[in-house]
Amino acid sequence: MNADHVVIECRNCDLRESFPNLGQARLGLADHESTTGHDIDWQIDRVDAGVERAGADAGVCGVDGCENPDSPLLAWQSSDG
Repeated sequence: MNADHVVIECRNCDLRESFPNLGQARLGLADHESTTGHDIDWQIDRVDAGVERAGADAGVCGVDGCENPDSPLLAWQSSDG
């Protein structure tokens, strides 16, 4: 089974490469852009459920008021410590 879960493709050439994580993929993108001058457009098709929940709870969809103020993921904002 292939352990690489992040795939990048360049629309300007035949580059298609897979990486084990987003950090490594971003390094691959930066390297390709700097060596070729290509401007890569990329997207994330799927993330783990926990990542999706964290984004939704934080309100990262860009719509004001859609964050979840009761989320335990945001508890650090109200801690006294």
